[in-house]
Order: sequence, then structure tokens, then C-alpha cells
Amino acid sequence: MLKQFCQDNKEAVLNIIRDLCRIPAPSHMERRRAEYCLKWLENAGAKGAYLDEVDNVIFPLGCEGSNEITMVAAHTDTVFPDTESYPEFHEDDVNIYCPGVGDDTTSVAVLLLTAKYFIDNKITPKGGILFVCNVCEEGLGDLKGVKQLMKDFAGRVKQFITYDGKTGGIVNQAVGSHRYEVVAKTEGGHSFGMFGKRNAIHVLAEIACEIYKLKVPEKAGTKTTYNVGIIEGGTSVNTIAQQASMLCEYRSDDREALAYMKAQFERIFDSVRSDEVTLDVTLVGDRPCKGIVDQAVEDNLINAYRDAVKEVTGEDIRIRSASTDANIPMSLGVAGVDAGVYIGAGAHTREECIEKASVVPGLEISIRYLLALTK
Repeated sequence: MLKQFCQDNKEAVLNIIRDLCRIPAPSHMERRRAEYCLKWLENAGAKGAYLDEVDNVIFPLGCEGSNEITMVAAHTDTVFPDTESYPEFHEDDVNIYCPGVGDDTTSVAVLLLTAKYFIDNKITPKGGILFVCNVCEEGLGDLKGVKQLMKDFAGRVKQFITYDGKTGGIVNQAVGSHRYEVVAKTEGGHSFGMFGKRNAIHVLAEIACEIYKLKVPEKAGTKTTYNVGIIEGGTSVNTIAQQASMLCEYRSDDREALAYMKAQFERIFDSVRSDEVTLDVTLVGDRPCKGIVDQAVEDNLINAYRDAVKEVTGEDIRIRSASTDANIPMSLGVAGVDAGVYIGAGAHTREECIEKASVVPGLEISIRYLLALTK
């Protein structure tokens, strides 16, 4: 019956993907996608589904009075800034191509059909399942959606799963990060007449050079990185720049390493401040590392996914660390993972695609996984 449901609903999953690909959703601008998902759930019989104050779509199933909720989520935002359309959208017999089609549009579609399976079969999951299509996972979304969820359901969530990534991949370690907007301001002036005055672009270049001289902490089993992603500003080719800005970050899956990088970045920022240079530093992204979680619950999350993947594909899983929506529950002591439910390529590029055939095993894995966790 389960396999037949997945086969019968292949086109339903693909149609949701097609529909959502026609609704661009950069972080903080997911409302139209959220409304689509809510309407779809309501049409599928999801009684009590609603939008919260930040536009998370929430469908509680058997959660009333429970303090052992399984929260399963997929994010509605994409990393791309488009607000009107994705001109790259197209498909052939094998793939659908579109920015964000895999990350995380296909995961959202699989999540919706998984909820439908539970509704159609009148399954009451032990502890309850909170199905969520959440906002703001990407970039400067700063995990706003899941932060709101963990606040609203504080003390009630036993375990957390986010669908994000390729089938067979699971994340159980949270890569934390701090992201900064840095604005340099100087007196500036004419490039000839005021030559020698401090240049805001040069100030940021000095900061970038110092960042790239840093030696990251080396600790077995961990990884730490940094990046300068954007520099912009200035007035003209013959003007000493009065103002320029940059976005930079550091990441680590180790709390001590994250603290070390924080101290190093602050030292570098302080080193360029002077009577001639004003530096405004704003923390625009704060993704925490993993805290102490119930290891038995985490092990069960991993093993149940392993069993589901093995049953459907015959393959083993790949365990890794990453920065995902699961960072927030992990940091709060709630066992969480990120699990993949599709096959695709080119995530975070405009050439991104997903294999149409992969949504059937992905849906079956999703359903088997949640059934095992809530039996």
C-alpha cells in the first residue's frame, strides 16, 4: 500500500515542485509560497493547519497536550534573490531545472505528500508530528523560522528533522557561524586633490587581507572556515571612497573554535579603527553549534533513517556536518538531524536540477522514516 501510494503520487509531487518553482521565495519573502502550501494542506484534509506570525506553515497532527512532539520541516525560501520569476525553469524527460528546485523545493513537496499519507490513512502518530514548511533557512534568513518554532513549542519537542539535501545524506553535527556587515566610513575626497586621505575601500581590503592571514584552529574531527563574500561601495573612479561595506563570516562545528574566531575577527576590526576611520560592525547572522542532546534519541534518528534508506534503495547513509535548520534545536539540547529525500545536482547555482524519478523513493523514505519514529 505504501509503495503504491508513492507511485500513484509521483505526479502530485512533481506538480507541487512545478508550482513552487513559479513562486520565487528569497528569505523573508516566502509569504506566497507559504499560502500555497497552507492551501494545499487544507485541500488534503489537514485540519488545524495555520500560518504563524513569521509565515511558517504548521500542521499539528496528534500534538495536543504532547511534550514528545516529532517536528519535521522543510524550508520554503531559496538562496536566490529573484522575486518575479526564475527564467531558468525548464524540464526534460529526466530532470526539472530551476534555481532552488532541490534546495529546498523538492523537500517541501515530499513533506506535503508525507502529511497527506498520514491524513489519508488516519494515522495518529505517537507523541504527535508537527509538519512544518518553514521560512528563512538560507543566508541572512538566519534560521528565523525555526527559531520561532522552538520558541513557540519550547519544552514540547522531543526530536527534530529537517528535509534538506540528497537522499542518503544525514547531518547530525551543527556548523555554527557568525556573519557580519562591516561598514567603513572615512573623510574621503578628490582622488588627486585629497590624495593620501583614508579610503573606505582600502580599509575593508586591509580587513580582508588580515582575515585571510588567519590560521584556523586545528582540532581532530572538526572544521573551521572563514569567508569574505561581498564588498561594495565608493562613488567614482576619481573619488576617495567615503563609505564601503562588506559581508564576512566564519564557521565551525566546534564551539571553542567558533569563540576563537570571534576573538580574532574582533581584533582585526579594532585594528583599523582610528580618528580617520569609523567602523560599524553589525552581527547579521548567528547560527549556533550543537549543544548537549540525548544521545539515545539522536542515535534513533540516525538509525531509523538508515533503515528507511536501506529498505528503499539498498544503500547505506552518509553522515556529515552542515549548517541547517537543525542547528537551532541541537543548540537547545533537542536531538535533531537533516535528512535528504531527493537526488539532484547544482545546489546554490542557477543550473540546479532534480531527478524526477527520485521523488518516489524519496517520498517512501520520508514516510517510512516518520512511521518508524512515531510508532
